Amino acid sequence: MSEHTMRAVTVGEFGGPEVLTVEQVARPAPLPTEVLVRVHAAGVNPVDWKTRAGQGMAGLQTLPLILGWDVSGVVEEVGFGVTTLAPGDEVYAMPWFPRPAGGYAEYVTAPSRQFARKPSSVGHAEAAALPLAALTAWQALVDTAHVQAGQRVLVHAGAGGVGHLAVQIARHLGAEVVATARESRHAWLKELGADETIDYSRQRFEDVAGEVDVVIDLMGGQEATDVRSVAVTRPGGLVVSVPGGVSAELADAAARAGVRTSPVLVEPDGAALTTIAGLVDAGALRVEIERVFPLDRAAEAHRQGETNRTRGKLVLNVSE
Repeated sequence: MSEHTMRAVTVGEFGGPEVLTVEQVARPAPLPTEVLVRVHAAGVNPVDWKTRAGQGMAGLQTLPLILGWDVSGVVEEVGFGVTTLAPGDEVYAMPWFPRPAGGYAEYVTAPSRQFARKPSSVGHAEAAALPLAALTAWQALVDTAHVQAGQRVLVHAGAGGVGHLAVQIARHLGAEVVATARESRHAWLKELGADETIDYSRQRFEDVAGEVDVVIDLMGGQEATDVRSVAVTRPGGLVVSVPGGVSAELADAAARAGVRTSPVLVEPDGAALTTIAGLVDAGALRVEIERVFPLDRAAEAHRQGETNRTRGKLVLNVSE
């Protein structure tokens, strides 16, 4: 590899995991206010494989495309005007989302303030697993729902990448947490802070969840969990629908019940990542990684992710 090129996983056409190929591509250079980061690890998220398949954020991308929005690495170079970071700083981020960030590559560039110093207590793999999932959970619970101590929060898909972090963040905020997941995940979720767990494959959550103040629905409308959640949400409570947004059916059901609704689409936020890093270093938040793949096996990571049976997160080892 020369100083002008880098290894990256590219997508030349939308399709199955087989369209992911490792190539030598031009290495980016930072513009003013940007930093160049040597990527050590990149997180793998559902939006990655959905976009690869022509769904997700595909409409905002231009082919050929380098997927990936979660990165952890080391600042290599800073552009003019950058004062918050310096070469050698260990950082993590979810840059540019939903525009392409190029995380499945050895280098990325992005505005310096979209990055934060990575948690010092974890390695790059754990840090790379955090940004998109943790920011989604944080922006849903803190910025959108304004969860308060003593409230009751229901998290659907509690064992997934966003879900297991949402359980912990809700608990940190002082909420009583109910999480849906298969029974094999229940003991682990209770270790993370869930007060109650519901096996959605054996019980209808409406029959056992009781009344809640906030629902974080991470099922994307699957099995109508968003609409069904209205039945367990107190009048004036909130159903936050991630990632599909508020459907007409959800809006109608909520209006009839006097329940509020909101979509959430995660945004880059270096300041929130600084707060999240503090929680990690304080032991209040931990990310679960089911498996780490080398960069050239990104297709295998996508295949595993698409089973929807991952406990926590999947990560690509880029340069460690």
